[in-house]
Amino acid sequence: MDTYVDFDQLSPEKPVSPSASPEQVLHEVFGYESFRPLQGDIVRELVSGGNALVLMPTGGGKSLCYQIPAMVRPGTGVVISPLIALMQDQVAALQQVGVRAAFLNSTMGMEQAMDAENALLRGELDLLYCAPERLLQPRTLSLLEDASLSLFAIDEAHCVSQWGHDFRSDYLGLSILAERFADVPRIALTATADERTRKEIAERLSLTEARHFISGFDRPNIQYRIAPKTNANKQLLDFIAAEHPDDSGIVYCMSRNKVDATARLLQQKGYTALPYHAGLGSDERAHNQERFLREDGVIVVATIAFGMGIDKPDVRFVAHLDLPKSLEAYYQETGRAGRDGNPSTAWMVYGLQDVIKLRQMLEGSQGNDTFKRVERQKMDAMLGLCEITTCRRQALLRYFGDQMEQPCGNCDTCLTPPETWDGTDAVRKALSCVYRTGQRFGVNYVIDVLRGSDNERIRQSGHQALSTWGIGTELSANQWKSVFRQLVANGYLRADPEGYGALQLTEICRPVLRGEVSLELRKDPERKMTRRSGGDSQRRSQTISDPAGWEALRKKRKELADEQGVPPFVIFHDTTLMELLDQRPASLREMSEISGVGSAKLERYGETFLAVLSSLPVSHNATESTNIPVEPADLSEK
Repeated sequence: MDTYVDFDQLSPEKPVSPSASPEQVLHEVFGYESFRPLQGDIVRELVSGGNALVLMPTGGGKSLCYQIPAMVRPGTGVVISPLIALMQDQVAALQQVGVRAAFLNSTMGMEQAMDAENALLRGELDLLYCAPERLLQPRTLSLLEDASLSLFAIDEAHCVSQWGHDFRSDYLGLSILAERFADVPRIALTATADERTRKEIAERLSLTEARHFISGFDRPNIQYRIAPKTNANKQLLDFIAAEHPDDSGIVYCMSRNKVDATARLLQQKGYTALPYHAGLGSDERAHNQERFLREDGVIVVATIAFGMGIDKPDVRFVAHLDLPKSLEAYYQETGRAGRDGNPSTAWMVYGLQDVIKLRQMLEGSQGNDTFKRVERQKMDAMLGLCEITTCRRQALLRYFGDQMEQPCGNCDTCLTPPETWDGTDAVRKALSCVYRTGQRFGVNYVIDVLRGSDNERIRQSGHQALSTWGIGTELSANQWKSVFRQLVANGYLRADPEGYGALQLTEICRPVLRGEVSLELRKDPERKMTRRSGGDSQRRSQTISDPAGWEALRKKRKELADEQGVPPFVIFHDTTLMELLDQRPASLREMSEISGVGSAKLERYGETFLAVLSSLPVSHNATESTNIPVEPADLSEK
C-alpha cells in the first residue's frame, strides 16, 4: 500500500476552533447531527481528562470516541493500532474531512518519518497513528515526552490478553503509558472481549479505575447460519451463487493450502477471489487487500491472518469452511460483515473432522494445564453454539454477558427450527462400538462396523464377530456421522491426542451406557437451508427513482477515489449519495445540510457533485424505478 501523508498540504491550524464542542466537531467536520448511544458519554469522559475502557461491536462507531476528543483537547492524540493497512486507511479517511492526521510505521522512509515527527513536535497534528512496537522504542517514547499530547487510544485492546484469540506480545508493554504519561487520558477499545478478557485488559493497561463503557454486542443485521459439512466446496458455491453472486465477502479456512485451493475454485467459477495468508509475500498480501477494499464484488479467501480492522462497510457475507477455535474468534470474524448496517450473512459449515482436528491441536500444544483448560472451555462454547437448537443470537450474546429477551427471528434456528430426536439408543450403540473395537479406530471405521460392512479391513480385524457388528443398519452413514459429531462436540467421546483420529470414551459417557440418562440429538436437515429472509425493518434497500442519476453520482465518486488512491466510501457513503439524489441541492449551502457532508468535503467536492446533479434531468420521477441496496452511513469512524 502506498498511501503517504503529504505534510505540505496539512494545515498548521486545527480544522475547528479551540473552543469547539464535541457536537460542533461531529457536525462541522464529520457531517453528522448526533452521537450514537454511548458515543457522547465516552467523548465527554475523555474531553474532561478521564480514562475509559470501551467495548463496542464492529461498526458501532469506536473511532469517533477518540478522534473527536483528540481534536477538542489541546495537543495530539496518539492512536496505537496493530495493523499498518488499518492506520493508513484511517489517516486517509481523516484527511478527507480536513483532520490533521499522520502515521509512523515501517513503510515510511527516513524523510517521511522525520516529517511526521517534526509535525508532531510543532503541534501540527490532531492524530498520530503508530504500531505498538514502534511506540515502545526508546526514541519514540522520548519524542512523545517532548510533544504536547491530548490522549492515548489503544485500539484492538483485546490483543493484550494472553487468553484472547489475537494476542500480540508488544501490547503487554503498553502499561508503560500509565507510568510515563500519567496525566494523559487513555482509552482502550475493542469489539470482542468476554468477562475474563475485559478484566485482563483493565489490569494490564492500568485501567481498573477507568470508567467502563459496554455497548450491546448484538449485530441484528447479520444472520447467523451453521450447517453440517457434507461437501464444503459445493455448499460454498451454492451459497454464494444463490445469495451473494455479486457481493464482496470473506471466506475463512484453517490452512494455507485450503485457502489457495478454495480461491482457485472460486476463480474457476468466475468470481474475483483472492487468497490471503502469511505464506504469501508481503507485496501480494498488500495488493490483494487493496483490491478488496477498493473494488466491488471481490472475495478474499483467508486464514485468520486477514481482517482485523478492515473498514470496508459493504462486506455482505463472511463464510467459514472450518470451525473457529472460540466464540471470540467467531464473533470477531463474522463482525466484519455488514458494517454499514445492511443485511449480511455469517455462514459456516462444520463437521466431525473439524472438531477432532481442533481437539488434537489443543491437546498436542505446548501450553500448560491452565491454558489447555481455558481453551477447552472456549472450544466447548463454540461447539455448543453449533449444536444448539434454540436461538443462536441469544446464545452468542449470553456468552459475552449480554441478554436478549426474545429469540431474534433472524438466525437459522429461528427461521427453520431444527428437529430433535431421542438418540439414546443410537448413542449407546455408538459408544459400545467404540469400546468393543478397542478405542483404536476413527469414525468411518466404527460406522462401517455398526452398519455391518463386510470389507477386507473388518475381516482382517475379526470385528464382524463383535456383538456391535451390524446393530446400526437403521441409520445411514451420514446420520451416524451426525451422532458421532454431537457426541464429540458434547464431550462423550474424544479424539486420541496422539493423532490418527481414533475415538476414545470419556468419563461422562458412563451414565449413558448404564441407561441412567437419555439424550436428545439434533436432526440434521436433509434439505437446503432456508435462504436469508430478514424483516422489512432490517432491509434498508430504498427505491431509486432515478437509476441513471444514481450511477452518475457513483461514477464521479469512483473517479475521485481512483485519482486519490482511496476507497470510494472515503469520498462519500452511499447514504450521502442517496440523499444528494433525493434532495437535489442547488447550492453549497443546501448541500451542507446533507448528512455526511462536513465543511472540508463540502469545500473539496461540493461544486463537483453539484455539477453532476445539475446535469441530470429535472424530473426525479423516472418511468422505471429499481431497488438497489443502499448502505446507511457507515459510522465506523464514529
